[in-house]
Amino acid sequence: MGVVTYESEETYAVPPARMFNALASDNLPSKIFPDVVKNVEVLEGNGGPGSIKKFTIVEGGQVKYAKHKIEEEDKVNLKLKYSVIEGNDLADYKLEKISFEHQWRASPNGGSICKTICKLHAKGEVEVTEEQAKAGKERVLGVVKGVEAYLQANPDVCN
Repeated sequence: MGVVTYESEETYAVPPARMFNALASDNLPSKIFPDVVKNVEVLEGNGGPGSIKKFTIVEGGQVKYAKHKIEEEDKVNLKLKYSVIEGNDLADYKLEKISFEHQWRASPNGGSICKTICKLHAKGEVEVTEEQAKAGKERVLGVVKGVEAYLQANPDVCN
């Protein structure tokens, strides 16, 4: 099984605790992306580490899903680790899982800096292409930018 890892560090205008809280939330994804995320349900656990969450997504008129396993949710150090363990994207790209780690810290301008590490774990002898890794990175950055825009438009959310 091959693993492709990419890292990025991005700056956002919203403070780190708000960004962390929004990304860890169960009820915000459908508010932030109402045309895409139909709902999020906790299938196992209490929503924290060890929990399994199912995201139901509407994409191109098709209903898809992704199951996330929450591995770490450190509210003090603003670190969130989770893996996509089941869903359409894994099947489409022949991946075993996709692991994410987001670590937030304050930026000098009052916003935040997020370091993201993503690992794409291929099934068997399948090779993960650079194109797949780039597409995954762009998708994640798009989600986080969407969260940032929502929080900027709704200053009372996740305070």
